[in-house]
Amino acid sequence: MRHVIAAVLIVALMAIPHFSASTAIASDARATLIVVEKQKHLMTVYSNDTVLHVYHVALGRGDATAKQRQGDNRTPEGHCVIDGRNDRTQFHKSLHISYPSLDDISRAKVHGYSPGGAALIHGLRQDLAWLGSLHRLKDWTRGCVAVTNAEMDELWNIVPIGTPVEIRQ
Repeated sequence: MRHVIAAVLIVALMAIPHFSASTAIASDARATLIVVEKQKHLMTVYSNDTVLHVYHVALGRGDATAKQRQGDNRTPEGHCVIDGRNDRTQFHKSLHISYPSLDDISRAKVHGYSPGGAALIHGLRQDLAWLGSLHRLKDWTRGCVAVTNAEMDELWNIVPIGTPVEIRQ
């Protein structure tokens, strides 16, 4: 039985696309834009017109539509910015995305619910870090964008507060 499990894990690992940190990003590189394409499960980080890196990501476990309310487990869409950093979180570091916008707040108020918040780009919990890229096999977050811990370390070094984020369907 162990051999079957091991074989399944090896096949799963081989099936996961890898955009690893092997294409080293210069230590002085700074992101000027992050684009998340939800349908493709890709996050592209730019420095001006140059692609610094493309990451495969896991997203919110809700459906693929835009976040509407607290607890829907959807990843928001639209134009935001990175407005905070946290290296003391349940996940391996996080970059806070400026959701909800004023439009999101107004829409939620009209409908009588909270738009939610805490939209993040984050790594994995320490007890699950061993999963590495396997975490991308299924969308599992509560509406965030998740990367491996090594990828989060890379992002931590190149993404300043104020970096624009565009999250598309």
